[in-house]
Amino acid sequence: MRHAAWLVAALVVGLPHAARADAFNDLDLLRPGRAVAAADFTVPDLAGKPLRLRDFKGKVVFLNFWATWCPPCKEEMPSMERLYRRHKDRGFTILALSIDSGGAAPVGAFVKELGLTFPIGLDSKTTVANEYAVRGLPATFLIDAKGVIAAIAIGPRDWDGKAAHAVIEALLR
Repeated sequence: MRHAAWLVAALVVGLPHAARADAFNDLDLLRPGRAVAAADFTVPDLAGKPLRLRDFKGKVVFLNFWATWCPPCKEEMPSMERLYRRHKDRGFTILALSIDSGGAAPVGAFVKELGLTFPIGLDSKTTVANEYAVRGLPATFLIDAKGVIAAIAIGPRDWDGKAAHAVIEALLR
């Protein structure tokens, strides 16, 4: 839980409403008040193979915590898929970690139903979610190419809108 303190600090620091002129603010993203490296992790993917954050070094990573039983998670997933398809060939990826406790089968069925193509990991014991101090779903951490957490979204967003694409474009520069 070493990241819990900085998450609280990020929530407290926040940006004033007067500064809500850029795309990060348009999406109501929290910006850490200081540089915080994203904690590395290894979880199984749907096929049981290791999915490691470090394997995506040098890419912009959209780390999303979700569950099949979470209506807001299901709501935002299609827009995440569109965001992924638009930027995946430019150094961007989505890692979506399910905290479902039922194993790969129900998560796989959910992924198939929604036609998701980005990497899915299983965090059934919420080890990684706890490391990132996740307290609500969905929760998204935008990690820049240097491995630093650039922004945090608590709750669902329209990830296929103009502001979301502008945020990803800014992180890809």
